Amino acid sequence: MGSVWALFNMSGGVGKSTLTQNLGYHLASDYGAKVLLLDFDPQASLTTFMGKSPTSFSETIANSMLDLSLPLPLVDEFEWCTLAPTNIYLAQCEIKLGGVMQKETRLKQVLDKVSGDYDIILIDCPPSLGQLAINCLAAADNLLIPIQTEYKSVEATINLLQMTFEITQQINPHLKVFGVVPTMFDSRVNSHKEAIEMITEVFEKLKANPLFKDTTIFDPVPRGIDFATATRKHLPLGLHRKNHPALEVLSNIAGSINQTIAPKEEAVING
Repeated sequence: MGSVWALFNMSGGVGKSTLTQNLGYHLASDYGAKVLLLDFDPQASLTTFMGKSPTSFSETIANSMLDLSLPLPLVDEFEWCTLAPTNIYLAQCEIKLGGVMQKETRLKQVLDKVSGDYDIILIDCPPSLGQLAINCLAAADNLLIPIQTEYKSVEATINLLQMTFEITQQINPHLKVFGVVPTMFDSRVNSHKEAIEMITEVFEKLKANPLFKDTTIFDPVPRGIDFATATRKHLPLGLHRKNHPALEVLSNIAGSINQTIAPKEEAVING
């Protein structure tokens, strides 16, 4: 069964979709993982970043969520990953889920059908506290939290951590908060350096809680115009600029993720 990872922050604009795309690329290109990228945000940024028009899809994850007999629509035209696209109709799906049985675990039920085909599934989660976000956390094995190196984003993340704890207690006790990825970091800006200090302080205190005791604070992903340029070209950064300094940071994060899935592959081979 593939490992399911939720990339989630309640704040929008923290680089979540960009991080999902780029980590998926490095997991595939640097570590040979078979990757499924799942766009689970009605804004459909990841779908757009991958060069697909959200409005071109008549069926998306929303259809599979509401009718479990329907297969998950997939786009297999990429060399390094498979994409499960979305569009604005996912927002309607959230409303319709209100009257559905086991509404918190609909996404998990959908992914259970395909997880055996992939080493890892990366979910680009919505920046909200609604039913879609709860489905993401209920379906995930691991949580990766992108945090923009600004005070407002750090403050919002503290609220996210409380929600994470409550969901793990009630719905998904197996969820692990694997790591925190500071994003859009500029070492020349004092407030960014202060945000890194605040992130470190918050998570050091949280290590007393078993949910957070193994959480890693990764090196920050630097701010750069090349990310925006790569996005416009519908490419991960590694295919846009092969010598960009941020690539080492991204590959190292992907390597840490890969270490959690590699033993499963070895066990299959040895067995």
